Amino acid sequence: MILRQFLHRDPVGISYLFGCGGKATGAVVDPVGDIQPYLQAADNAGMRIHFVVDTHVHADHLSAGRALADAAGASYVLSSNAGVSFPFKGLSDGDVLPLGNVTATALHTPGHTPEHICLLVTDRTRADEPWFVLTGHTLMVGDLGRTELAASAEEGARQLFRSVRKLKDLPDYVEVLPGAYAGSVCGRRLSGKPWSTIGFEKRHNQAFMIEDEAEFVRFMVAEIPPAPPEATKIRAANSGVAAAAA
Repeated sequence: MILRQFLHRDPVGISYLFGCGGKATGAVVDPVGDIQPYLQAADNAGMRIHFVVDTHVHADHLSAGRALADAAGASYVLSSNAGVSFPFKGLSDGDVLPLGNVTATALHTPGHTPEHICLLVTDRTRADEPWFVLTGHTLMVGDLGRTELAASAEEGARQLFRSVRKLKDLPDYVEVLPGAYAGSVCGRRLSGKPWSTIGFEKRHNQAFMIEDEAEFVRFMVAEIPPAPPEATKIRAANSGVAAAAA
C-alpha cells in the first residue's frame, strides 16, 4: 500500500494519493491547485495514476481533478449521479475501483451534497477487512460536513443522518481520512489533526454521536457558518455549468 496525504492551506483541505506499489497503480482523491505535486509523488512512488476522484462537486475551491486526469491519462471519477455536463466515470454505491492488490469501494453518502461518495479502502496483502475510509466532507475529525450548500439545510441533514449510519456500521478500527481539517469552511468543530478512527469519532464527535434523527437535524442546522465566498459559482464551474453557459 502506498498512501500520501497532501495538506492544503488556501483553501484548507486534504488530498490523497493511494494505491498498490506492487502493481504500480494508484488514485488521487480531491486534488486542489497545482497538479504537479501529485504527478511527482506518483512518479517518486513508481506508480501510475489510473483514477482521479472527487468525492463531490466542491463549492469551496475549483477542482484540479479533470486537469490532473487529463495530464495523467487517468479516468476522472465522480458519483454516478453527480449531474455534471462533461464525461466522467460514475460510481454507484458498492462499485469498486481496482488498484492492483488495493480496492476502493464507493459508499454513497449524500448530505453535505446530494452526490457525495466516500471510498472504503482495503489492502488485500494485509487483510480482507477494510483499512481506512476516505470520507471527503461527510465525516471529518470532530464534526460532520455542513448540509446547505447544494440543498436545503434540513433536507441535507436528513440525508446526512442516513449516510452517517453507513459509516457508524464500519468497524471501530477503520481509520478516517477526511477531506478537510481545522480552518475549513465546510465544518464547525474541526480538529487540526487530519485523521482519526471510526471508534474515536463515535466517542468524541458530538454530531457523529447523535442517534435520534430529529435531534440530529436540529443540531446540524444550528450555527451554520457563513458560506464559502462565491460557493454557488464555484460549484457550477466544477460541474461544467459555467463553461456550458459561456
